[in-house]
Amino acid sequence: MSTGSPRVLPAESGIAEAAAVLRSGGLVAFPTETVYGLGANALDARAAARIFEAKARPSFDPLISHLADAADLPGLVGAVPPAVAALVERFWPGPLTLIVDRPAVIPPIVTSGLDTMAVRVPDEPSARALIAAAGVPVAAPSANRFGQLSPTRAEHVVAGLGGAVEVVLDGGPTRCGIESTIVDARGERPVVLRLGALPVEALVDAVGPVEVRQGNSGQPVAPGTLAAHYAPRTPLRLGAAAEGDGGRRGFLAFRERPAGGDWAAVEVLSPEGDLTAAAARLFDALHRLDATGVTEIVAEPVPEVGVGRAINDRLRRAAATWR
Repeated sequence: MSTGSPRVLPAESGIAEAAAVLRSGGLVAFPTETVYGLGANALDARAAARIFEAKARPSFDPLISHLADAADLPGLVGAVPPAVAALVERFWPGPLTLIVDRPAVIPPIVTSGLDTMAVRVPDEPSARALIAAAGVPVAAPSANRFGQLSPTRAEHVVAGLGGAVEVVLDGGPTRCGIESTIVDARGERPVVLRLGALPVEALVDAVGPVEVRQGNSGQPVAPGTLAAHYAPRTPLRLGAAAEGDGGRRGFLAFRERPAGGDWAAVEVLSPEGDLTAAAARLFDALHRLDATGVTEIVAEPVPEVGVGRAINDRLRRAAATWR
């Protein structure tokens, strides 16, 4: 991976230049409402291969393809199953990735050889403008080294990937701060393959009962579903504030600073107890703790409701990396 620096451009004014890079087979990091994505032309196998190389991502972990508009889906994949179409109508653009059959035009490298494809329309105007200007679907996993913390600011991308990416569009901090929810709705009952920024409760309200499947350590059936993932460079474990002290540890709190313990650094996700705000700050807070030089990060679980389920999912996967 190159150790140089990418061109960092404002998201609003850098669209044309970034789109030209995508059309030429280059890599562009760009903001979505969830996290920053590392984008390449999804129709170009060689460009997609550069994503895997830049991230040091294993070839068995598939990518999400992004479209500019929900109306582009039938033109890419053909007939859309009714349940998938209903979710598209309800939640696109937004933090919902859907599983569809892979069309022949999408190279197998994008889907890691699977006969299915993960696809979504982001709810971030500059992201949709970039995809529309490029004129192609854009394959884009999170713009970080594989297995590490997802980036929610442009500076996270620059620090993590350096010159492996040609252009970074800086749109400021992302709104959701956590990755999209992934759903396979092609069968009788929708299956949530990855918890994310769209709460399960919203899906149930829209389509009725859904099944939730946890991550695995084998061949992923969808992006970002490995059991160990989303980890800081510093060892992380789940626990309560009373379990750590010594002045060399960091603590990730949900609502308030711990009353006891000698902590080197503390990050509070939401003093108001707002899970949406906590999700938006999760990776940013972990990036800051990771940069303090602490020997361990102790993370306090949040309530297991709404987007809190996705926050705890990310923390469990990060902790699994260090077990």
